[in-house]
This record gives sequence, C-alpha cells and structure tokens, in this order.
Amino acid sequence: MAKSSHEIEHPIKAFGWAARDTLGVLSPFNFSRRATGENDVQFKVLYCGICHSDLHMLKNEWDNSKYPIVPGHEIVGVVTKVGSKVEKVKVGDNVGVGALVGSCRKCDSCTNDLEQYCPSHICTYSTTYYDGTTTYGGFSDLMVANEHFVLRWPENLPMEAAPLLCAGITTYSPLKYFGLDKPGLNIGVVGLGGLGHMAVKFAKAFGCNVTVISTSINKKDEAIKHLGANSFLISHDQEQIKGATSTLDGIIDTVSAEHPIAPLLNILKPHGKLVMVGAPPKPLELPVFPLLMGRKIMGGSIIGGMKETQEMLDFAAKHNITPQVEVVSMDYVNIAMERLSKLDVKYRFVLDVGKTLKAD
Repeated sequence: MAKSSHEIEHPIKAFGWAARDTLGVLSPFNFSRRATGENDVQFKVLYCGICHSDLHMLKNEWDNSKYPIVPGHEIVGVVTKVGSKVEKVKVGDNVGVGALVGSCRKCDSCTNDLEQYCPSHICTYSTTYYDGTTTYGGFSDLMVANEHFVLRWPENLPMEAAPLLCAGITTYSPLKYFGLDKPGLNIGVVGLGGLGHMAVKFAKAFGCNVTVISTSINKKDEAIKHLGANSFLISHDQEQIKGATSTLDGIIDTVSAEHPIAPLLNILKPHGKLVMVGAPPKPLELPVFPLLMGRKIMGGSIIGGMKETQEMLDFAAKHNITPQVEVVSMDYVNIAMERLSKLDVKYRFVLDVGKTLKAD
C-alpha cells in the first residue's frame, strides 16, 4: 500500500491518533515530523492533556480545522535530541509545549513577550507551519519544536500536571494582567471545570477571596471543601445574585457555552472587571447599561506568552499548584472526548501517552 503524504513529507516517522472529519472520531495515524533543526528540540511525549478546545477543533465548531487533526496542546515529555544552537534545554530534560509553536518574533506583541497575540502565530496543531505543512499535536509519540516555544518543566512538578500548559496559563495570565492577583481582593470564578478549578487555585495562591459561580449546587462542596473557595453562588438563583450585588472586584468567566452576562456585571463593584477566557461558539449578548453604571470593564484573554508561561510553571511548582486530573490510556481517548462533552470529568483528562500509545 502506498504511503500517504503525511508519512513522507518529513524524515522522522511519527505515530499518533487523528480525526479525519467533523465526526471527530480519533483513530491510529501514521505521519512524520520534520528533522530536528539547529534551533529545534525533539522530545518523547509522555503525557498530554485533553482541552475542551480539542473538542471544538475535532468537530470544526470554530470553522478553522484542518483534517486530519492530531490534537493536543498540553504536552509534556523528555528531550531526546537538540539542535546545535539550542541553549535552553539538553537531552534528558523534562519539557513542555503548550498551544504555540511559532510566531513572527518581530511584531510589537512578540517583542513584548506576548507571542499569543502575534498576527502570524502558529498553533501546535491544525495550523500551517512555515514550510507549508500542517502542524500536529501531542496525541502522538514525539514532538519537534523550536526551542523558543519549549518550556522547562520544573523538577518537582508531576508530569501529569500537563494541563497547566493551557488551563493553567489561561487563568494565571488574566489574573496577573488585570490586577486581580492582589491579596484581599474578592474574585469570582464562573464555571468549575478544567479552567475554573485552576482559576480558583491561582486566585487563592495570590491571597484573594474566591467566590465560585456555577449552575450546579452539586459543585458547592467541591468548591469550598476541596478547592478552598470562600463562597459559592448559583448563577440562576436571582435572590443569591441580588444579594451579591457589587461585591466582587473581578470575575474570571471560564464558561464555553451560551450564558447570560448581565447578572455577572451586576455583582461586580464599580471599576470591576469581567474577563472572558471561555470560548462559546455563538455570540453572547452584551448589555451595555451595567457597564456604564459603575465604569466596569469587560475583556478577554487567551493563554500567555512564553516568558509568562514559564513564570506560571515556576509559580505552580513553588506553591504546589497542580490540576486535578484523570489519567487515561490512549485507546480510551474517544470515550474521554464523549465524557468531556458531557462535562463528566474532574477536571481534566490527561493521556498517558508514554505508556499506552502503541503503534500498529
């Protein structure tokens, strides 16, 4: 049988799981990786987190998917080869790669360590790389990446904490940028999933008082007893929301489905900030009047630059902050995706790629 172009376009043989169409079903996939260039790091993938955005991409819900897709942008492994000019890491080091593998390195965003906002940024999978080929993610046996986009993985962080590379930085970055990281501030977190539980952990580590806002009363004990939140609100309980009017300095909204914004704006103090980090596929209705009455701000944020992501990993290691994960085998991935679509996970699936990915 003739080999596909994916298998011969690069010299390094690779194996992973891919989806071929919008059904999003993953199955074994032979492909290839580029040769390790002078500024590149090659590493064996040991763990890869499953992000909710993987689900959107597999089904082309954002209309930008390139098939076949090898998902995965919370990737941790061990270096097996480095290029001649690589200085950051050496063979045998533990490393991570998040959602970025390229940017122009010249624009204002790049020169200010904000590569995620570079107009020419290249995502870890389902994006066209500089050589014209498609990028493939961490549901695979090995990765090759430019050292600028490779992160040093702290020794005391367990490697299955891979979701820090997306869920971690996605919540850490807006807390820092919008000034919501000061001790004593009252911070709300909307949604208690993969992103939400990390927002709670970081906000608590910053010394903030945290209120979890959820549609489900079933999450109250988890939020307060296990994650250390100070209080809990049911988002559709009008009495609770009314009672919380003007009590929060800031809110990190992690929900990736349609939901009302007005109640959240109402529980912000004057000058409060509502920051969106979830990505609902459909537009949300934005009521302007609550913004005007209190000089409130609504903004957004996505992951972080390489410098800040390394800072986040080091902070997490220092403060023993790790995501709550369920480690699963590679052949469980489609069940994991189905469960994730039903929010049936606490709070992030992580694939044990190193031990369970078996080539045909």
